[in-house]
Amino acid sequence: MHHANVFYGHAAILARYCGLSTPPYIWGYLQHGWNTHDGFAVGHEFVPGYPKLVWSHSVARRGRSLGVRDYVVIGSPWAYLLKLHDLQGTVLPDARGTIVYPFHGWEEQDVVGDHAAYAAEIRRVEGDVPLTACLYWSDHEKPAVRRVYEEAGFRVITHGRRGHMYVGGDADFLDRQLLELRNHRRAVSNRMGSALLYASSLGLSTGVYGDPMVLAGDHAVLGGVERQRRLFPTLHQVQVPEHAAREVACAELGLDLTLPPALLAHALSWDKFA
Repeated sequence: MHHANVFYGHAAILARYCGLSTPPYIWGYLQHGWNTHDGFAVGHEFVPGYPKLVWSHSVARRGRSLGVRDYVVIGSPWAYLLKLHDLQGTVLPDARGTIVYPFHGWEEQDVVGDHAAYAAEIRRVEGDVPLTACLYWSDHEKPAVRRVYEEAGFRVITHGRRGHMYVGGDADFLDRQLLELRNHRRAVSNRMGSALLYASSLGLSTGVYGDPMVLAGDHAVLGGVERQRRLFPTLHQVQVPEHAAREVACAELGLDLTLPPALLAHALSWDKFA
């Protein structure tokens, strides 16, 4: 199983849905994050003939247009997590405040931007409500970044680590994220990403605004924030219309594309385990 298949606890969630205590090897490549490309990291090397298990038809269409083959659309692990909890996309009555997801890089690419200015803009726009800043784990471990949000009155958290080469990942990452999102009424970021799609699927109000920041050494093929704005113009505003956010989340997360446990097990080549 490719090590990215276990990022964010994705394989573990699919196993739970299929009635398995631990995830067997997935025969193929599982999309591990949302993007406007082919569903995978730029330069990802594929072994020919192995299926590419993706969240949505839009990802499959983009990949095929680039000459990539063997796509199988199964819906996102998040969609299966919602089914496990039988959630219908309604905000909890006692949910409070706004959770903020500052744009982040990863272990080998940092983001260049002014966190202090972004924190100040969030406070100005969101007003006098409880604010939570959820940082990527590597930013959370940088005192200078964490302190910016703490000193601006934010509660600062991280959902955990995705891990690398099967080491150091938190299998309950998405479970933590689900719990945090359900405790808030609103989610915002300076870039579109998986987190805001997840929030929209739960019925939270969303917004995309502020300095989008720059990913050091970003790949031109991804199109940057300009492609996101071009593809999803309605989502780039302080207050995104709920119906528009929900429609995009449904399509991009494959909320209506989930398979029954037996069929999902077959798609993952788990037939003999399920």
